[in-house]
Amino acid sequence: MNTFPDERDLPEARHRQLRQFVLTETREAPAPVRRRFPRPAVLAPVLGLAAAAAVAVPLLLGGGAPAYAVEANPDGTLTVSIFEIKDPKAIEGNLRGLGYNVIVDYVPQGKQCAQRVRSQDWVPREQADWVNLPPDGSEVPGYVIDPKMIKPGQTGVLMFAVNEHHVAGVVAGVWGGISNGPVAPCDLVDGDAPLEG
Repeated sequence: MNTFPDERDLPEARHRQLRQFVLTETREAPAPVRRRFPRPAVLAPVLGLAAAAAVAVPLLLGGGAPAYAVEANPDGTLTVSIFEIKDPKAIEGNLRGLGYNVIVDYVPQGKQCAQRVRSQDWVPREQADWVNLPPDGSEVPGYVIDPKMIKPGQTGVLMFAVNEHHVAGVVAGVWGGISNGPVAPCDLVDGDAPLEG
């Protein structure tokens, strides 16, 4: 229901008054206001604080999708899925928290481990096949690992070849080995050798 009368229903005097008001207002338009932008010396710190807040708030509140997932399978294996190339030591910590002595490294495209021989005593490949792709038809992205193959005193090594130039990063391949002794850290240097321990 319209509480105001339509314009055509107005008395002639009111029509004239309304027309005069509109014409007066359009003739006496205010002068444009000249806006003055803040100086760069003032604007730069403000923008810097805004950018820092945009990064810090999700970190503090735990927002965003996880960078990886480690899920237990019914057969005792684990599925490691990597969604974002961020922090291999977080995956390593997760696996160690489950009781498995595993070292995890990301090796970006165009890099390699400086220490080419990271262990002097690798378990033969046939006896250390503990990293596999998920079964055909599986909807679970990632790699299936069998950490039960790592015996006491041994160290499992997972090296993921990654492409950091992709938007979220992509895992291009994985190498897994088991060492009977200590494993040298993977200090990255320029190079393009295939993944191996």
